[in-house]
Amino acid sequence: MTPTWPSAAVDPVRRLRAMAAGVPGATVTERIVNAPLNQIWEILTDFEDGFTTVQPGMHHVRVLTRDGDRAELHARGRLGQRAHLRGVVRPGWCWLQSRFLIIGMAAAAQPDGRTRVALTGGVRVPAMAAIVPIGVGRESRRSLDKLEELVVRPPG
Repeated sequence: MTPTWPSAAVDPVRRLRAMAAGVPGATVTERIVNAPLNQIWEILTDFEDGFTTVQPGMHHVRVLTRDGDRAELHARGRLGQRAHLRGVVRPGWCWLQSRFLIIGMAAAAQPDGRTRVALTGGVRVPAMAAIVPIGVGRESRRSLDKLEELVVRPPG
């Protein structure tokens, strides 16, 4: 008889919490948004349009490559700062980082049709997997506010 090993599935939001727990200064901000997962995820991973609308610090993002679940982006902030982000983008899960920036996003469908969205990220402490903790929660709350505005009143 072949032994069966136990397995456990962790939804993307719980996975983001676990990742962020290993990054000093990271704060995960969560909210239930009254929209389906596919609509939320489409906005968050439309890096050149929806993402820049939701993320207050991003002025312009250009996708350099997207191969399977790997992505490479060039981002420019509202104050002119630049970042070359690399990371993983999967359904409901995104983790991007550059030398000076970390961005984590996750979303999980809820039984009632709404979506739990979680964000973390911020300015990286050089040469460390740590985030400068100033304003991280405030920026994530602003991002979630903008996301909710988009799903309630879509552009057009």
